[in-house]
Amino acid sequence: MVRSSPKSWRLVLLLLVALAVGALQFAGCSRDIQNPTAPSGGGVQTGASAVGHLSLGNPAVLSVMEVQNRHTAALMQNPSIVGTATGLGPDGRLAVLVLTARPLGKGVLPAVLDGVPVVEEVTGIIRPFDSGALHKVKQTPPVQLGTSGGWRFDLANGFCCGGTLGSLVSKGGQQYVLSNYHVLEADIVLGGNNRVAQSGDPVIQPGLIDVSCNQNNAQNVASLSGIKSLPSSNVDCAIAQVVSGMVRTDGSILDIGTISSSTVAAALSQAVKKSGRTTGLTRSAVNGLNATVSVAYDNECAGGDAFTKTFTGQILVKNRNRGVSFISGGDSGSLMVEDVGSNPRSVGLLFAGSNQTAVANPIGQVLSFLGATMVGQ
Repeated sequence: MVRSSPKSWRLVLLLLVALAVGALQFAGCSRDIQNPTAPSGGGVQTGASAVGHLSLGNPAVLSVMEVQNRHTAALMQNPSIVGTATGLGPDGRLAVLVLTARPLGKGVLPAVLDGVPVVEEVTGIIRPFDSGALHKVKQTPPVQLGTSGGWRFDLANGFCCGGTLGSLVSKGGQQYVLSNYHVLEADIVLGGNNRVAQSGDPVIQPGLIDVSCNQNNAQNVASLSGIKSLPSSNVDCAIAQVVSGMVRTDGSILDIGTISSSTVAAALSQAVKKSGRTTGLTRSAVNGLNATVSVAYDNECAGGDAFTKTFTGQILVKNRNRGVSFISGGDSGSLMVEDVGSNPRSVGLLFAGSNQTAVANPIGQVLSFLGATMVGQ
């Protein structure tokens, strides 16, 4: 999400990230999540000949994930370590990626863990990314997705907020706009606007951030379902039921077009793209699977701390590709799809990141939580 002051209209990030503790430590648990079938110290095969298609179904990838999972809690005792993932090292071998807020220096990290190479990825602080010119303007209905939008009343404490209306899903025979919890449903205190987000509230296009914080300049395109994924679930998602005639029923996304109704699991080095409010159509590649990251959420637009959520099993994507950002502030809620010419399959729901990395919920987890399916060809 991004927010803006009605006076300055500057884009600033709404949510900050607290990444000083790991997934298990945050949960108040120090148990070992080791898999009894994992290698016990003899190492795993990580060379190119072992990997083939580097998806979650690949035995070599699974072996490295098990090593990663065994050591994540201990690694993230270091406050400068903001996450871990399974990825590829500079030599193309499978490795445990250790995500750091700053360079740790030689000797801080082990060179190997249980026979698997360890690679430091200096990502910086990871932040929620909620808030092409076409993606910010008011469209003539029915609108295409991948566009600016948000909760109609998302203004508090002198700032307004917005993000991306990412894609279209179907649930119970009805169509819904899919975005992030922190874009659509995150206002949970009366606070600066004397109201909280609740079922039936309007969702607008464009978001307040792109209409000078004046809701009269936006149009209602959907209404909140009231389904709140956080803080209890492992995904950052929310849906809003489409207002008849206001959103294209084929789920077309700006610069991408229609997508497939099928989904695909993420794989290392998989080419992906997205269409979002701030950076429009951008491309990159998956560089981490099974990522653990912790994110701190506000309780309203420009509000105080609400809770910290540690996500597991997430997808990492390089956020710098030839000097271009894959996502930036305002792109939260964008659907990440495979980079193919027509009807791409969805891979994940983007929700957070840093200058160096982007983070997405696996789309299968999102749809399972919502009990929904993708609208597509």
